[in-house]
Amino acid sequence: MHRTRPAPALAVLSISLCLLAGCSTAPGDANDRAKAPPADAQATVTPRIHLNAADGQRHVSVERGGRVTVEAGRITKVTLTTAAGRTVGGELTPDKRTWAPDAALGHGTAYRLTVVAANDDGREETKRIAFTTLAETDRFTGTFTPNNGSTVGVGMPVSFTFDKAITDKKAVEAAIEVSPSSGQPVVGHWFGTQRLDFRPQHYWKAHSTVTVGIRLDGVKGAEGAYGEQNKTLRFTVGRSQVSTVDASAHRMTVVRDGKALKTIPITAGAKNSPTWNGQMVISQKLITTRMDGATVGFAGEYDIPDVPHAMRLSTSGTFIHGNYWGADAVFGRSNISHGCVGLNDARGGDDPGQDGAWFYDHSLVGDVVVVQNSNDKTIAPDNGLNGWNMPWNQWKAGSAR
Repeated sequence: MHRTRPAPALAVLSISLCLLAGCSTAPGDANDRAKAPPADAQATVTPRIHLNAADGQRHVSVERGGRVTVEAGRITKVTLTTAAGRTVGGELTPDKRTWAPDAALGHGTAYRLTVVAANDDGREETKRIAFTTLAETDRFTGTFTPNNGSTVGVGMPVSFTFDKAITDKKAVEAAIEVSPSSGQPVVGHWFGTQRLDFRPQHYWKAHSTVTVGIRLDGVKGAEGAYGEQNKTLRFTVGRSQVSTVDASAHRMTVVRDGKALKTIPITAGAKNSPTWNGQMVISQKLITTRMDGATVGFAGEYDIPDVPHAMRLSTSGTFIHGNYWGADAVFGRSNISHGCVGLNDARGGDDPGQDGAWFYDHSLVGDVVVVQNSNDKTIAPDNGLNGWNMPWNQWKAGSAR
């Protein structure tokens, strides 16, 4: 009979001997070398060129369209010319990784861009594109309030008005970020297709800071409407001041930081021209202004060229202002106005002891004036900066995000 050796036993013995002898695989031995690629197979990384436009692209940003950045290499050549052959100058950063035109590109202009980049081993990458910038007729702009650096009252919303109707509301709203230092959640609400307001559920926290990031550059708001704005603005919320007008009692109580500061006798809208009820935000302060009844449906009834200490509460013409033409007896006793809230004042507004002057001097744009017990309905949320009159759930429902 043919017999074979018991191979498994030898295998076990071999492993045991290896363990007793302290056998190990040293770093860098043949097994590791087999896993590592040969030195000449380790390719050098090719430079990567990043542009802000694609070949053939239209509506390219005039601010960003010609900019170039490079990774894993340095820029060795940039040529930017118009289709007519005019060379556009630019500046290269000291590290040679970024190049930008000296100034914004022209609107509605065709350009050709060539970029060459190389790394330390001489590997190169080249990109060539042709693009056309956004035409002036194809852009949209948003005017906004409050202004950068301003100090406002606790009721001041962030309000944008666009010069073109917006159909892609989600894209436009997403490009605007409103961030208060208080951490209050902020939601946008669209009033139609051209106005977008942002506010928290309750008034801003006093003495907070609000940062607004506007990143509309390149955002398509509608067919033939591309954004260009790219900026950051900040405003400060001042002390809290909310003044409540009781139209039936002919009194206004000014409350600052939760404490009653002053009670002022007033005259509100007469029976046939009552003052709106609701929360109204001071949107404008005018040391003096002309008020002509013809502009608000009261032609021939009044035209006063020098109304002092006027503060706008609505787009439709509601103000809280000084009144020098009414008899002293009407303040605190009767309502005689055409819808405004009047405070006793002197002609010219130069008497600081008058109620109109005092309230003007102690008010900020963004302060809230609440009118109640007037024989009229609540003011519409989009009549002025008065979105506080809309329930929070309804406000959120008007967001496109």
